Amino acid sequence: MGPETRYALSGDVHIAYQVIGEGPFDLVFVPGYVTHMELQWRLPGFGEFLTDLGSFCRLIRFDKRGTGMSDPVSGAPSLETRMDDVRAVMDAAESQRAAFYGLSEGAAMSILFAATYPERTGALVVRSCSPRTLWAPDFPWGRRESAYQREVDQALRVYAPRAEAREAVRALGMQDEDEVEAFIDFIRYGASPGMLAALYLMNREIDIRDVLPTVRVPSLVLHG
Repeated sequence: MGPETRYALSGDVHIAYQVIGEGPFDLVFVPGYVTHMELQWRLPGFGEFLTDLGSFCRLIRFDKRGTGMSDPVSGAPSLETRMDDVRAVMDAAESQRAAFYGLSEGAAMSILFAATYPERTGALVVRSCSPRTLWAPDFPWGRRESAYQREVDQALRVYAPRAEAREAVRALGMQDEDEVEAFIDFIRYGASPGMLAALYLMNREIDIRDVLPTVRVPSLVLHG
């Protein structure tokens, strides 16, 4: 039996979270994309990853609002709103200060949290992070609008009839049939088509470049 899923209240939205491990410090894992607190344990390889993290710390993880077991929400909440959900989860888990591990857009959220609440951030690890999503004259590494829309359209194919969904997931690089089937189920349980589209709309607006110089905690940047 897996860890118990609990709920933190952030404004009027319930945020699902879990706590595992009893290590000497707290680690908040801020995820990217779609998650589901309980199904995540069944994803090939991911349950082992979470167990490894919980082996040396007290691991706190959560489903972002509008995904997984957290409340569905309308529209595309700002990064600042979702960042405040992290504070609500920490309060509910009685965590005063923690290290942060942010993945993908969760990395941008972690950086914003570290800049906003330095007294509650012990250290920062970010992986596969970009400070801005879209191309701009002063940010040539960003994605063009057309490329980003193609990415959204491709992601939404996971809700197509099963055969088409399998082809869409294989195009992401997954070839093992069990992994493909598990990923399709995971995304479908973790978000509806409208919820996933809203997530992409929110991520499209990410731009934390002005925040970067204000981060004053030990930080490690990973990419792969």
